[in-house]
Amino acid sequence: MDVRRLELLLALSRLGSMHAVSEVLGVTTSTVSQQIAALAKDVGTPLLEPDGRRVRLTPAGRRLAGHAVDILAAHEAARADLDPSAEPSGTVRIAAFHTAIRDTLLPVVPRLPPAVRLEIQEQEPPDALSMLERDQVDLALTYDYNLAPARLGPALEATVLWESAWSLAVPSRSRRTPGTAAEVLAAFADSDWIVNSRHTADEQVVRTIAALAGFEPRITQRADSLQLVQEMIGAGLGVALLPASYPKATGISLRRLRNPQPRLRAQAVTRRDRVTWPPLSLVAGLLD
Repeated sequence: MDVRRLELLLALSRLGSMHAVSEVLGVTTSTVSQQIAALAKDVGTPLLEPDGRRVRLTPAGRRLAGHAVDILAAHEAARADLDPSAEPSGTVRIAAFHTAIRDTLLPVVPRLPPAVRLEIQEQEPPDALSMLERDQVDLALTYDYNLAPARLGPALEATVLWESAWSLAVPSRSRRTPGTAAEVLAAFADSDWIVNSRHTADEQVVRTIAALAGFEPRITQRADSLQLVQEMIGAGLGVALLPASYPKATGISLRRLRNPQPRLRAQAVTRRDRVTWPPLSLVAGLLD
């Protein structure tokens, strides 16, 4: 059904005559008559009947006019929702990894207008991106590494939010080995290795640098929490990559890695077809 024709029908139900409708809406009475006749053809039932020298709505016409109130309101709400120049309003669904929620997302919550709500769930990047591709969320906060870049589908668009260097975390009693990243890792070729249990990106970085050093790392432990990884290193269960800025714990040392230097890149990923949606655009802009 043509929305404009519904507007004319609703106006006729409220104003009572085609002449009144033509004056209020600035159209001719002939246009009102023709458009309502076309609407009747669309719905397959008469909407007007004679009433002396005038016309009135049929029972079907009155019912359709009642529906028109909700239809036109929903139509206007949809237009406002999709209008890039409109005031942001709506619920933005977000999947993000723990650090991004804590350090990047939560600080912007107090800056959002009351009409914009967030629905947040913690997810590792592979699951967050999968949900975004299936349109189950509007925004995914993910990460990859410069040595293990993520491959995004053509429908997705990413913006780098921040980067952080990563180092090799080892027991403090370990001897120091200067040199490139490959030379530092080579000193721990016989060690057990700890990697993420929910994402393979850091494992890819370890294997990439280890390959440059000429060995294959023996991965025996997997954990998601950085604090738990740190505690496992302290307990002598292996070595692992940790952020260079991560708070140091007793019994653990960080070995700087360079040439190449592994860097984590936090990203905000959206669907290209929703990037201009006002609530999403507002949230994404506050994250930069």
